[in-house]
Amino acid sequence: MIRDFYRSGNLELLCDELLLDTLDEGARRSLGLIHPSFMGGEYLPNYARHEVEIARIELESTTNDVISIRARPRGERIEYTVCDEYQSEFALPQSTSSHPLSLRKFIWFLDNVEHRESEESWNRFGFVLSYNQCNLECGCPLGELQNFTRVTSDFYPDLTLHYAQTIAEWHHFRRSNALPKFDISESWTNPR
Repeated sequence: MIRDFYRSGNLELLCDELLLDTLDEGARRSLGLIHPSFMGGEYLPNYARHEVEIARIELESTTNDVISIRARPRGERIEYTVCDEYQSEFALPQSTSSHPLSLRKFIWFLDNVEHRESEESWNRFGFVLSYNQCNLECGCPLGELQNFTRVTSDFYPDLTLHYAQTIAEWHHFRRSNALPKFDISESWTNPR
């Protein structure tokens, strides 16, 4: 909603309270009563000192769940974290780097994050697609999953397009039951 108001040049029309990094409990509750989708991202943990969100995975679930990929300086290195609104534990393929990750390396990073509570079969499609695969295996119709997952980033502008294409390919191959291309364990190596 804030992005839409900003793009249309109407940011001043929003209540100042909505522009805060963290809403108080009363504001969150009020927004949730309007519609559960307004809860998306509102229960993410606060940022650590000097931490920024480098990418966001948004799910078109009832409450518009959000997974935040963050980075912050740690001495001479950059430290990465992945968090969601449920305090889930994620295994990262690497926790630090000496320089910002290239787009290719960041895609590798995202595809190899593991949700510790997910089924092993979901991870073979990579972290981003695991949410689609999970919902498919839990009974969600394939047609409803084409736009279920969206990846955005202010630091990696081509990331949205990459994952939109990847999800479209996954959807096409799921529809035709031709899955070998999406076994992440065989198709990706650690890029330099």
